[in-house]
Amino acid sequence: MDFQLNSQISGDSPSSSASSTVQTPYTSNHHQNGGAPINNNDPMHSWWESISRARSRIHLLSSLLPSSDADASLSALADSDRPARSLLLSPAAYFSISSSLSSPSSGSGDDPLCHWLYDTFLSSDTDLRLVVLSFIPLLSSIYLSRIHSSTSTSLSGFEAVLLALYAAETKSRGGKPILISIPDLSQPSLYHSPRNPTSAKSNSRSSNAQNRPLIGVLSPPLEHQIAVKSTKRACIIGVALDCYYKQISQMPSWSKLDFCKFAADWAGQECPCVSEFEETDGISENSVEISNGDLEGVSEAMENLGIEDGYDELRPKGARIPLPWELLQPVIRILGHCLLGPLNAEDVKDAASVAVKRLYARASHELNPQAILATRSLIQIDKRGREAAKVAAAASVMSNANTPSKAKKPEILLVSK
Repeated sequence: MDFQLNSQISGDSPSSSASSTVQTPYTSNHHQNGGAPINNNDPMHSWWESISRARSRIHLLSSLLPSSDADASLSALADSDRPARSLLLSPAAYFSISSSLSSPSSGSGDDPLCHWLYDTFLSSDTDLRLVVLSFIPLLSSIYLSRIHSSTSTSLSGFEAVLLALYAAETKSRGGKPILISIPDLSQPSLYHSPRNPTSAKSNSRSSNAQNRPLIGVLSPPLEHQIAVKSTKRACIIGVALDCYYKQISQMPSWSKLDFCKFAADWAGQECPCVSEFEETDGISENSVEISNGDLEGVSEAMENLGIEDGYDELRPKGARIPLPWELLQPVIRILGHCLLGPLNAEDVKDAASVAVKRLYARASHELNPQAILATRSLIQIDKRGREAAKVAAAASVMSNANTPSKAKKPEILLVSK
């Protein structure tokens, strides 16, 4: 397969279906091979076809990774009842793929792992597409770090994957912007402003204009892109991160944790203003380090991979990069979920707290009012949430201490005569 050619095809016609327009060796037409027509109405056939497709993708992935231990673990995942879901929720597979993506020679047009990510995202299997989305934070961080450094290696493999996500999102939006309704803050509540503008016909024209809700543009219409130009790079990566955010509830904890640390690296580490909030929350960078596998299931996977000393040493370090609003907006949105999501692990919340503080410090120096307002709001919400949790924990301890314990009844021994 000509990988660069197919990536340009997807960019030339992003309005076409991402799963049917681009032909790959793994999604070739069944009729062209002389096979019988596929009965899409049979649920059992569709289920088995999805299982077979996922197993073939996993077996192909195991042949691309250099580690023999990873091959054994991936083969076990392929034999499960839901191989694609098992691949998504496997920390061992995530660390193995991350190690290969982080190699200095990765990201080129002939990188087989980029081929695999590209073709897997073009498949119609939802779980397989989620697997590709889980690596978008890592792929974006490596790409941005290298594109803003002095290295001159080809990154067309990474760009093809990003363009595939951009083309799919362009098709789903249909050339329309994403709009939001902004409530009138002059009213006491949302229920005081009439929703039906025809109910206020008796009022003057000025009052109708005052009661009309404001419409804000969250994202403008997307333009078709056939290549990652320097002027459109932030928009393309921002759209890819927005695709990640739409499925963030399905993303594993280690993927969210990586994103939070990458976002902290993008904001920069040299600013001393980050310590302004650390004393109030008791959170520092040392509290979010992964050592000996803090997340559930990570410890066993790291022992199997022989990296018990932690994943931080293997994780690629991000670099301070330009953060225009079209890139910063999805970053803050993802950090908001990682910070406030009730089902997120504490390590994810702590890492998101550090990243938001760094972004606030950078926005304050750059005098970016949108970023200052968004990051400051997240910091205040996080602070109040942690204070409420401490008060609730202290009240629970006091209630348990003040609760009198019942006297133990004496045991009666029945002696049989």
